[in-house]
Amino acid sequence: CIMLISDILVLLSCCLTLSCMNYENLNHDFSPLSSCQAVLEQFDQQYSQELGELWTSARAVLLDPQSWQYGIMLNRFAAVTDITQILQSQGFSKILLQTDPEENHSPSLQCYIHPYPLRFPSQAHRPGHLKQYYLLNAASLLPVLALQVKDGENILDLCSAPGGKAIAIMQSCTPALLCCNEPDPHRRDWLAKTLESFLPHSLKSRVIVSALDGRCFGQSEASTYDKVLVDAPCSNDRSWLYSTSGQQVEQRLRERARLPALQAQLLKSALSAVRPGGVVVYSTCTLSSSENYTVIETVLKDCPEAEPEDLWEEIFDTVSSYHHRLGILVVPHPGKTWGPMSVSVEGPKFTNLLIYI
Repeated sequence: CIMLISDILVLLSCCLTLSCMNYENLNHDFSPLSSCQAVLEQFDQQYSQELGELWTSARAVLLDPQSWQYGIMLNRFAAVTDITQILQSQGFSKILLQTDPEENHSPSLQCYIHPYPLRFPSQAHRPGHLKQYYLLNAASLLPVLALQVKDGENILDLCSAPGGKAIAIMQSCTPALLCCNEPDPHRRDWLAKTLESFLPHSLKSRVIVSALDGRCFGQSEASTYDKVLVDAPCSNDRSWLYSTSGQQVEQRLRERARLPALQAQLLKSALSAVRPGGVVVYSTCTLSSSENYTVIETVLKDCPEAEPEDLWEEIFDTVSSYHHRLGILVVPHPGKTWGPMSVSVEGPKFTNLLIYI
C-alpha cells in the first residue's frame, strides 16, 4: 500500500508539473530531432506521387516531432488509482473504442488522448509491479479493433515485439490462448518484459511466447488460431526519417526493397495458421504502397481463394484517413498527427477475414 501511494504521489507530481507549463514551454523542453535529408528526399519522390496533396500535410507532421500526439491506454489489470481523474484534469479525453461496432463487447480498450501534443510521464519497468498505462500512437490500436477479438478465442500475434498490440488484445478480451511470436532474441526479451509489466501471473497459462520464424509458422501450426495479427516489419516512416544516418541510407534503401517479399511471406503464413472462418489482420506503420497495397495484391494473386472485404468506418473517426480500393490509409496531418497506418480486408472466400492497417 505504501508503494502504491508513493507511485500515485510521484505521478501527481509529474502531472502538476506539466499543468504549470504552457504549450510552447513544454515543446522547448524536448531536444529537437534531426531528420535525414537523403531519406526525406526518397520520401518526397515516392509519396508525392502516391499521395499527391496529402503528402504535403503528412510531410509537415513528420518533420515536426514535437507536434506528434500520443494516446494513453489504461491497464485493466493494474490496481485502481486516480489515474483517470488525473488524465481528465490535464485535458485528456477518452475515445470510444469497441472491438465490434455492432455489439457492446466487454472488456473494451480504454484509451485517452489530448488535443495537443502533451507528453505524459512514462512508467519504469519494475519486476512484480504492473504498470497502470501504456503510451502509444493511438492509430496502432486499429489493428486490434479490426481483429474483433472475443473471450475464449485462440489468438496469434505473429510479429509480437515490443508487445503493445499484445497488451491491447488482453485489454479487449480474455482469450483461451494468446501466442506472442518473436524470433529475434533481443526483441523477444523486450516483449517478455512488456508482458511482465502489464499482465498478472494469473494469466500466465493463457499467454505464451514463441520464437518461430514467422514465415514458417503457418506450416507448423496450420488452421490453429481464430484470429491472427501480422504487425509486419516495415520501413517505419517516423523511425527511418530520424534514425538513419547518411552512411546507412543505401543499406536502408536495399532493406526497404526486400521488405515486400518478406511481408507477403508472413501474410501467407498467417492465412495458413488461421482456422476456416477466422480473421487475419496485416498491419504496417508506413505510407508506402509497395509494403501495403502491393503486398495485398500479391497475396490475392497467389491465394485465389482469398478476396477483399469491406471495413466499417466508425473506428476511424478519431484519425484522418482516405479510402483506397483495397482499404483505408491513415495519414497524419496537423491537429490529427496519428499514423501512418492503413487498413484493408481480404480472406478465403466467405470464411477468413484479413485487414491491412
